[in-house]
Amino acid sequence: MPGDRAQSHVVGVALLLGVTVVAFGTLTASIGTVVEGNAARADTQRVADDLADAMEPVAVTGVNRGRVAFTEGRLHPVERDLRVLDESGVVRRVGVGGLVFRHGDQRVASVAGAVTVGRNGSATLAARPPITASRGAGVLVVGAARLGDPTGIGGTDVRTTIRTDVSHRRASMGNGTYRVAVETRTPGAWERYFRRQNATTIRRSFDDDDGGASVVASYPGERVGYLVYHDLHAEVRGG
Repeated sequence: MPGDRAQSHVVGVALLLGVTVVAFGTLTASIGTVVEGNAARADTQRVADDLADAMEPVAVTGVNRGRVAFTEGRLHPVERDLRVLDESGVVRRVGVGGLVFRHGDQRVASVAGAVTVGRNGSATLAARPPITASRGAGVLVVGAARLGDPTGIGGTDVRTTIRTDVSHRRASMGNGTYRVAVETRTPGAWERYFRRQNATTIRRSFDDDDGGASVVASYPGERVGYLVYHDLHAEVRGG
């Protein structure tokens, strides 16, 4: 009957509008997720560049200041160790510390003079560590960038200054067959770096570490080893 057809038409239109609203809401949520993901990735890349400029352990001596800015997230200190080992075991252990930035599932870490960007399984190096070796036997120079004891900062639209007062001291370790271990939550980036230096790598957990496993790089041949302490005395200052 005409009345039934009219009622069915109204119900059909209402259902269509409901489906359209749900679809539009899903699309809006998807767009919001994409925008948030893009903002997080932009933040991490910006923070990586800022930390690489602000936390320069080798080229700078004395006072240096660098700006770090992000739209949302948190920058906080972590405990990390660097070790040098020879045939008999650990010969040097250095508490280098680190600064880690997080925005969502995106991450930046400044540890031992290196800056890594990205999630734990797919991080890359934005700044290389000051650890160098000659090909084959020869010389190994292990730069240990010690962060100091900075505070953390977080929130939205953060603008902060990182102040460092950098000093350097070199210690000879003599001749030996050396390995370098770096405690890290992003082992893949470190492994690729060490392998480009002709070192072989394994992952090892040391009993007294709480930052995850260490990447242990073994350098071939006997060589003269030097450990260079780069003391940053870093301070994170708001505003």
